Amino acid sequence: MPVDLSIKHVPDELAERLRKRAAMNHRSMQGELMVMLEEQLLVKDRLTPSQLIEINRARGFRTPSESVEMIREDRDDPRR
Repeated sequence: MPVDLSIKHVPDELAERLRKRAAMNHRSMQGELMVMLEEQLLVKDRLTPSQLIEINRARGFRTPSESVEMIREDRDDPRR
């Protein structure tokens, strides 16, 4: 069963930022808060940045610091 929540004493600056964000997304402040909660609380198995890097490296992706080497390999490929 859904629960009604209330947030009291929200600083003016945060309330204004929420108001602007809601308006940008064509939602009410309540609707925007619901989306924010869902994004943060319903996302399962969120990976850390280091986990993402590890997965990408295992799949053969390279970092931007290796870009010069990648360009040279591509340029010098005899099949091209």
